[in-house]
This record gives sequence, C-alpha cells and structure tokens, in this order.
Amino acid sequence: MQTLQVALGDRSYPIYIGSQLLGQRALYEPHIKGKQVLIVTNTTVAPLYLDVVKQALVGHWQVDEVILPDGEAYKTLDTLNLIFDALLSKQHNRTTTLIALGGGVIGDMTGFAAAAYQRGVNFIQVPTTLLSQVDSSVGGKTAVNHPLGKNMIGAFHQPQCVIADTHTLTTLPPRELSAGIAEVIKYGLICDAPFYQWLQDNMSSLMAGEQSALVYAIERSCHDKALIVAQDETESGVRATLNLGHTFGHAIEAHQGYGEWLHGEAVATGMLMAADLCARMGKLRAEQVAALRSLLLQANLPVVGPSDMTVDDYLSRMQVDKKVLDGRIRLVLLSAIGESFVSSDVPLALLQETLTAADALGLFH
Repeated sequence: MQTLQVALGDRSYPIYIGSQLLGQRALYEPHIKGKQVLIVTNTTVAPLYLDVVKQALVGHWQVDEVILPDGEAYKTLDTLNLIFDALLSKQHNRTTTLIALGGGVIGDMTGFAAAAYQRGVNFIQVPTTLLSQVDSSVGGKTAVNHPLGKNMIGAFHQPQCVIADTHTLTTLPPRELSAGIAEVIKYGLICDAPFYQWLQDNMSSLMAGEQSALVYAIERSCHDKALIVAQDETESGVRATLNLGHTFGHAIEAHQGYGEWLHGEAVATGMLMAADLCARMGKLRAEQVAALRSLLLQANLPVVGPSDMTVDDYLSRMQVDKKVLDGRIRLVLLSAIGESFVSSDVPLALLQETLTAADALGLFH
C-alpha cells in the first residue's frame, strides 16, 4: 500500500492506494469520528463490494446503507434526497460519517450530502472506478447536475481520507477503464510532461489492466492532483487547469443527455479540441495534436464529437459553465505539453474553427 497526503492544513487527509483495501477496518477507524456510518453506493457496486465494507465496520459502529440507481442520469437533487431520507430515518446525528462506495457520481453526491447534512458532516471516499480513483475522489469538489449544466449545484467539502482499492478495477467494464484513462492523460498534458511520455510508452500495459502500470498511473495522477489542490483548494487559480477539455466535454454531456457519453469520453474529445485550438493559436505543433489523437485512440477513447452538435450548440452550452466569468468563456489551454493556463481571451474565430473542424486531424469526421 502507498499513502499520499493532500496538504490542506487542518483539512489534510491521506490517500491510500493498494489492492484488497476495502475490508481493512484499520484504514477506516481513524477517520470515523462518531458512532454512526452510512454507506452510500449504487445498484452496480452494491452486489460486488457492499458486504466487504459492511463486514469491516459492523460491530464497531451503527452501519446503515442506501443504494442509489446507477448512472450520471441520476446525479440529481431528487436522488440526493434519498441520502437525506436515509440519514433522517435512521436518526444520524452530526457526528455521523458517510462512506461513498462507488464511482464519481456516488462520490460527488455523497460528498455534497455530507456538506449539507446538518451543515456539514464527515465523509470517506472509497472510489471503485479508475476515473474516480485518479480524479473525482480527490480534492473535495462535490455536486449534482442541473439539466442546463453539469455540476452546477455543489460545495467544496474535503473527505477524511480516500481509500483507492485497485482490486475493484478488475470488475470494471473496458469502457469505464478507458474513461478513467482520459483523466490520467489529462495530468500529463497539464503539468507532467515526463508522465505524458510514460503514458505514450505504456498505454498498452494500462489497457491490458496490468496492476503495476495501473498502480503507478493512479499514484502519479493523485500526486499531481494533490499538489495542485494544496496550492488552490477552492479553484481561484491554478486548480482550474484540472478542467482541461472539460468545458467542451461538459457541453457534450449536457447536450447529449447525462450518461449517454461517459464523462471521460467527453473529456477526451474535449482535450483534443482544446489541443487543436492551441495549435491554431500557435501554442502547439500539429504533430503534437496528432500524437494526442493517436494516444486517445490507443485508449479506445472517442476523438469525434457528436454528429448532431452544431457550433451554436457548443457555444450555448459552454456559456453555462462554472468557469464562465462576466459572460466570457474561460478555457484551459496548453502552452506546451506539461504546461497549462486559463484564458478568457480566445479569439472567437479560432474557437469556431475548432468547433467546425473536419481536417486531417479528424476531430469530427
């Protein structure tokens, strides 16, 4: 097991990474403050891992559970209320601890419920997908979706710890594995050029699910994110670079209907669009964009946006984004591989060129 630390002063917490961690009571015990625990999971994860976690906790705490429907389509205020129903019906007090057992949707909703219940209670992240292990479980961003925009209703609320059990990835469908790899690639692009090179050299091992490669990718991704979060907890500066490709990707998710495209799939296409835009701005070379496209294809990720989305569809959705400031679209861009920045001054003509791209890079066709 490897342990990383997210350094946030009195809100600091560890990330545990290793195999067969779910059933280790010693990992949970220091981070459960009261006598009550509510495990929040979904219909897909519960049959696989709920009993393992419960057996580690029953006999030491009051352990209750709530099983939510699975999928991004259920990341709503209505579903969130099911968590509050469970907490209230089981008479959980303000010393309770919520445990998020699942992927990014479960982690985001559980964290938001913990932030809001009795004005804030503890929670633990137990991510079971690659995407959630390398990204959404770390950093304390919690939210639900609104029909007009993704993650528009939420709060910053840090977990007590993150328990990333790599064994759960053995039951992950290939499409979900690829979606997680999109976020892994993101770290290389925004802040870690040596890691990006490692990914180019080792993508076949990741796609084959080799444990050593997965553990390294998870550890390196969490390390990179922890450093950024420690500098900028509430996304007032450098943390915004973690959203590379997300403004484009969120537009795809909202337009297509949440769940039609996996988050990582939309981000993958969004990152390629951002890279194409950077090339049009003279920041990247065309061959670097082509190399990113090749890497995404190796990871079985889409490099083609939805055929039914027009430029106006993208622009209208991108205007309803958390990074929009004073009506101006703010995009995360690359000045080089491993170096990123946020800009509100992207020439509209170049953005429109990227959104209509159908050139040799094959962004859309």
